[in-house]
Amino acid sequence: MNKAELIEAIADAADLTKADAGRALDGLVNAITDALKKGDTVSLVGFGSFVVKERAARQGRNPQTGNTITIAAAKIPSFKAGKALKDAVN
Repeated sequence: MNKAELIEAIADAADLTKADAGRALDGLVNAITDALKKGDTVSLVGFGSFVVKERAARQGRNPQTGNTITIAAAKIPSFKAGKALKDAVN
């Protein structure tokens, strides 16, 4: 499912226009992004949680030369599915 199909599904389920559903989806994505930038966790009960995890620096290899390189530490967004979502998928 791509973004356009998701917007159409939201519009049908919530009895909204596609434009309104698109703005709602964009608002949701922006709100989650802003919260994660601040280091907050976003929990949607039954669906899951969006969190920021720390990834430590590590050693890697340049595939072209074989030289060892250091890969910098990074913050990465992560999603952990909730029980209701896991049950619905299985």
